[in-house]
Amino acid sequence: MELGNISQPVYGPGPEAPGSSTPGLVVMVHGFLRLVQPNALPIALCCLLFFLSQLLLYELGFLVCMAIGLLFIILVPLVGCCFCCCRC
Repeated sequence: MELGNISQPVYGPGPEAPGSSTPGLVVMVHGFLRLVQPNALPIALCCLLFFLSQLLLYELGFLVCMAIGLLFIILVPLVGCCFCCCRC
């Protein structure tokens, strides 16, 4: 059984998008994911502080989206309540 060169593996191209009946939606989702997370996952584990800073940079897009979502979850009901209670 031949295992090949384990220390320097050769990777093929990434996974392809499956065929879909909604190609526009697939393109839109992949575009959003590339916009939110353009950086590659940091693999270097040599220094914990450096790794954490790289991991935060990697997750920055998701953190910004989560902050905007939480802001909307809090502000939309609050503004709606103000409009309903203060109809001046």
